[in-house]
Amino acid sequence: MEKIKSAPSAMDAVPEAVQKKSGQLAESGENYLETILVIKERRSNGRVRAVDIANELKLSKPSVSRGLSLLKEKDLIQIGIAGDIEFTPEGRKLAESIFKRHQYLTVFFKSVAGVPSDVAESDACRVEHILSEKTMNGIIRYLNEHNLV
Repeated sequence: MEKIKSAPSAMDAVPEAVQKKSGQLAESGENYLETILVIKERRSNGRVRAVDIANELKLSKPSVSRGLSLLKEKDLIQIGIAGDIEFTPEGRKLAESIFKRHQYLTVFFKSVAGVPSDVAESDACRVEHILSEKTMNGIIRYLNEHNLV
């Protein structure tokens, strides 16, 4: 096996299952919040309904409805009589935080790793849910120090 400078050896590496961050939502819940935010930003009227999320994520409406129910139970969103989805203050704050992670990671993958935009975007969407705060802060610090954001 090729040795990579400054990387842990096979003796030191500790593979582990990816765990949900303590006190945080599952990846699907974070994806729903981020998707709601993105759709709201794209639309002049800011209206988002479950069917919009289902279409955007290519999921069934029943699956999205269940996910939205969980977000509602956690007091992150409210669903109006007409089906319009609105953030609670806590929900908006969390959605913006998730999207910000996505943006920083996309820039990092494109600018530092030289990954094509479409791959950087796709990978950022997956990685944003599992990185620790410490690692994310390190990436943000690196991007800022090198004037990449």
